[in-house]
Amino acid sequence: MTNDGTTAGAASKADGPATGSGDIARSLELLWGTGERSGRGPKPGLSLDRIVTAAVAVADAEGLTAVSMRRLSTELGTGTMSLYRYVPGKAELLDLMLDRVQGEPFAARPDEPPADWRGAIDRMARGHLENLRRHPWLLKINQARTVLGPSALRGLELALTGLRGMGLRDPELIGVIIAVNSFVEGLARTRADAAEAVAQTGLSDEAFWDNQRPYLERAMLSGAYPVMAGMAEDTFSSDFDQFEFGLQRLIAGFDVLVRERAASRT
Repeated sequence: MTNDGTTAGAASKADGPATGSGDIARSLELLWGTGERSGRGPKPGLSLDRIVTAAVAVADAEGLTAVSMRRLSTELGTGTMSLYRYVPGKAELLDLMLDRVQGEPFAARPDEPPADWRGAIDRMARGHLENLRRHPWLLKINQARTVLGPSALRGLELALTGLRGMGLRDPELIGVIIAVNSFVEGLARTRADAAEAVAQTGLSDEAFWDNQRPYLERAMLSGAYPVMAGMAEDTFSSDFDQFEFGLQRLIAGFDVLVRERAASRT
């Protein structure tokens, strides 16, 4: 959900393709099942669901740039033109792919609601992080104008249901979702960028920082950076769980607000 209340995930400024950039009316018809195709032409067994499933699988394995109608026709064993009977093009397909994966974090345990809003935030954050790990291509697309389908709305409905106990105003509840998703996406993007840097350069993180060590040590001994020079040796250790630390601080901060609102009402 963006700050104007239009999407279910934090807005991204990625340089990749943008959702909602195709035929919006056609995307909505396909998402909500109102755009039924003619029964003539395509081979039996081919369906919109199979096409979207194949597209997500290709994107998960090789990235969004690998997804094309030609590639999907190969994966599905059909002619490329047959796919266009179901979906107009890649822009509309991206809308369908996004809606498909957006509901996954909430579909994992639908019958096990969290005990309270703290548990709801915890589950939302962990589910979103896992979803971005499973579908890293999500970090490459601009979701500022997402075409909302049933899966995305269901995810938002469940998220808001878990947060109702906070007693906040509706715009503030959306603000909670934005804050949590933005934190998770920022951390996930940092991790994904680090992994991509290793893949592109062939240089491990350890080797990268080892190359800089002599220069950094001289800088610390120069006296120009006294605060950094005085920090503990394990300051940047990977053993410190930045996700857990940040998530718990977010929950603690919201807890202060919830208590203040409860006190003001009494």
